Amino acid sequence: MMLIPLTSSDDPRIDAYRVIKERDLVGRGGRFIVEGRTVLDVALSPRNRFALESLLLAESRIEALGPLLAQAPEDLPIYTASQTILDGITGFHIHRGLLGVGLRGALPSMAELVAGLPEEALVVVPLGIANHDNVGGIMRNAAAFGADAALFDFASCDPLYRKAIRVSVGGSLIVPFAREGSAEALLDLLAAVGFELLALSPAGATVLGEVKPARRTALLLGAEGPGLPDSILARTRTVRIPMHGGFDSLNVATTSGIALHSLACGR
Repeated sequence: MMLIPLTSSDDPRIDAYRVIKERDLVGRGGRFIVEGRTVLDVALSPRNRFALESLLLAESRIEALGPLLAQAPEDLPIYTASQTILDGITGFHIHRGLLGVGLRGALPSMAELVAGLPEEALVVVPLGIANHDNVGGIMRNAAAFGADAALFDFASCDPLYRKAIRVSVGGSLIVPFAREGSAEALLDLLAAVGFELLALSPAGATVLGEVKPARRTALLLGAEGPGLPDSILARTRTVRIPMHGGFDSLNVATTSGIALHSLACGR
């Protein structure tokens, strides 16, 4: 391991980690932040689709993380610092004591990603979902149930936002995704290449358990509260998850897990 001790929070080599919370909102030049042991385990595994640029960890964590860090490439810089210096770099207390910088690289366009999907494919399509926790939860479920891709319209949150990656427990690093354009354009693209469009709605015409997935199936999810707009529902096969006592409200990430599990089992 290439352990590099830091003696100052002003060291220019770790600029990408500086004032993390503020920079989450404006980006960091083709980079993203990973944090926590569980996410690092994914980031250092062959499943990760992105390269790591460096790691930054508290000195107190080095020994405990030894077996995990042994998986890191020999040339990956691993910066270490006291907790005080670490907090000075990031602008808040990093209680997990472990951060990394990943490189986005050249991500495929929406059209390129869709064109590369297999003939039998299951994709999840979150539309207008701007909550980072929900996007992370959806990516976690997409990884767990083997979705071939996650396709986001541009109104949705970036799956490589720091909190979305953390909530996804690394799912955002595994599942191929694209994020661009409008919901309507995305549906046009999927319909043109033979996807059946399934839209989840409390008022859906078909019960989820009765759906036999097509060879190519796209699961559409809307934001909590407004859900999917009528213009989208009119173009799709609407599906509902029956609930007890007329209760019709589920968190969208929870909904994605139930629906992806059902569709994956039915493939």
